[in-house]
Order: sequence, then C-alpha cells, then structure tokens
Amino acid sequence: MILDCGNRTLDLSTPVVMGILNVTPDSFSDGGKFNSLDNAIKQAEKMLADGAKIIDVGGESTRPGASEVGLEEELNRVVPVVEAITTRLDVCVSVDSSAPEVMTHAADAGAHLLNDVRGFERSGAIEAAIASRLPICIMHMQGQPQSMQTNPSYEGVVSEVLGYLASRAKACCAAGVPKEKIILDPGFGFGKTVEHNYQLLANMAKLTDLGYPVLAGLSRKSMLGAVLASEDGVPRPVSERLFASVSSAVIAAMGGAHILRVHDVKATADALAVVSATLQNK
Repeated sequence: MILDCGNRTLDLSTPVVMGILNVTPDSFSDGGKFNSLDNAIKQAEKMLADGAKIIDVGGESTRPGASEVGLEEELNRVVPVVEAITTRLDVCVSVDSSAPEVMTHAADAGAHLLNDVRGFERSGAIEAAIASRLPICIMHMQGQPQSMQTNPSYEGVVSEVLGYLASRAKACCAAGVPKEKIILDPGFGFGKTVEHNYQLLANMAKLTDLGYPVLAGLSRKSMLGAVLASEDGVPRPVSERLFASVSSAVIAAMGGAHILRVHDVKATADALAVVSATLQNK
C-alpha cells in the first residue's frame, strides 16, 4: 500500500512509526520540551535517526482539559517548524491541526499529511484539505478536549466509532477527497473510558476491514497508566509508560494498524520490525 503524499510517497505495506513533535507548552507528555525551533529540529532529527517515517507536528494541545489556542499562535508555532523540517530532513511531515488556515499554510510550507482530531468537521476544514491535495487522517472524538473525558458514554463503542469513521470518510469522498488519500484513527483517549479504549484496541481488525489505512495513537496515554496503577489505585506516571506504550503499538499493528503515532520512536520501531517480520510469514 503506497500513500501519495504530494512530493513524497509513503510505503504502508508494513507498519510505520509516526513520531510526535508537540511544539506546545502544555501537551500531556512533552509539553514545553520542543516549543523552540532549534529544539524541535533536533528532536525531529533524532526521531528520523531512530526510525520514524513521519513526523507529526502539533501546535495545539488536545489533552483532556486543554485550553484552545488562538489561530495566530498556532500558525506561529507550526508553520516555521514544518518549513524547517521539510527543507532539511528526508521525512514525511504531518500536521496535527483542526484549523483550515493552519492546514493551508502548512501545506504551502511543504507538509505531506493533514491529521485532524476533529474529523475535518470545522467550517472550511475539508475545503482546505481538498485544496491541499494531501492525504488526510480522520479521527473520532466524542465531545471536545475541554470536556471529552467527563463521563463519555456509548451504547456500543466499537460500532459507534466505526460508524462515525465510515460516515466521515464517505462524506469526505463525496466532497472531493480521493478515497485512496483517507486514513482513519479511532481516537484512543478522546472521549473514551479505559474500558472503551481497550474494546477498540481488541477490535482493531474491524477498523482495518473498512478498507482504509489506520492510524493508532496510544503512546503514554492514561489507558496504559490505569492498568499499571499501584495497589492504592494511583496511575503509573506518564514518564514510566514506555513498555506499555510499545506493547500497545505491537497489539495495534498485529491487528492491522498501518501507522503508530508515538513518543518513543526507537523502541517502537524495533518492536514493529519484529511485527513486520512476523506478519510477512503468516
């Protein structure tokens, strides 16, 4: 499976790593570490050397309870980093944004993929995506980041998430996005309880059966901290979720996920090399 990313192509015949580059002061895991241009470039270089095939640049934290970011601030955070990476490094660059203006300016700066946690539902988002002619990743989220973890509820989380993603993909195709440029993301941790997340992970193959490449982002998330909680119920800290993160990426890849969005690139890339060798011998 080859994904056309403008002036690049991405081979998804085996699972690949998308390295997370949050150029924000408040992301849940690495906020404040890479929100200067020099630090962002150094981290992108490291992730590329460690095996990332995609660098996902985000200028708005979407952790539970996160505050919204103004458009100018998001543009100032994201566009210079996208331009610098695409100019200096041999890697695909994804932009994690819901703002049409950010999508447009990032595409003009050389981005190769648009990744929207709000499913391209904001006014003008799908039009910006179509104009960019880039692949898009549609994610499922119940609610908005400010309140999404306040009592999320589903009749059946797997069927509802699959139904939403299939519907949004159909709508995007009808609007003018080629089907072969659509990626789906079930949105682990976005308006879902711990149980909801594991139901989705256990049923990853049902998502891949929809016929689109699938992105899974489980890295360091609270669903991992919850199952690693101490005897008194305290979740494992974000900084101590490496092995659980890699395990979840392996499970998702064995279930058919094509792109694994992670903080810990080298460890995940090593694990996925084993996954790929296994899948090639089924």
